[in-house]
Amino acid sequence: MQSLLVFFFLNLLILFSSFGLGFLRRPVAILAAMLTALSIAFLNDSFAGTFSEKVTRTVRQFSPHLAAKMRPPLTPVIRGRPSAKRTIHICGRPRWFFVFIFSSVSFILWYVSCGLLTVLWALAIALLATILHASFRTPNLKARLNTFREEFRAVWRNYSEL
Repeated sequence: MQSLLVFFFLNLLILFSSFGLGFLRRPVAILAAMLTALSIAFLNDSFAGTFSEKVTRTVRQFSPHLAAKMRPPLTPVIRGRPSAKRTIHICGRPRWFFVFIFSSVSFILWYVSCGLLTVLWALAIALLATILHASFRTPNLKARLNTFREEFRAVWRNYSEL
């Protein structure tokens, strides 16, 4: 599980670095890339909840009335149990609303900055780098490292007995 998480973060790093290198000359495209990343991040439950909580706390400092409006609607409780289908809300609105708004704005910014072709190239390069990275990985790396560690311990025990 941990190696899968490391693999995911390496691919994310490759994706962000390819976007960063592709858009050094276009700041509007960088803003579009940030909005695209934010709209993708809103699809994660924990990120959406944390983002909503932080924004609501910040707004509460300036306008408590507005912060009260930003709370999600109450979920019905049937026989002491919350509803199984829990909808994620960001600042009082359903999550799909924010994903749609941020995706639309980022697409418009991609179009305005004439970066749609560059986005396609960056995605192709990121996909190619991910496939190359996955093809060069050694299978069962964790098992190999565990075997090497056990062999090293056995040799170390033999040296310490001498």
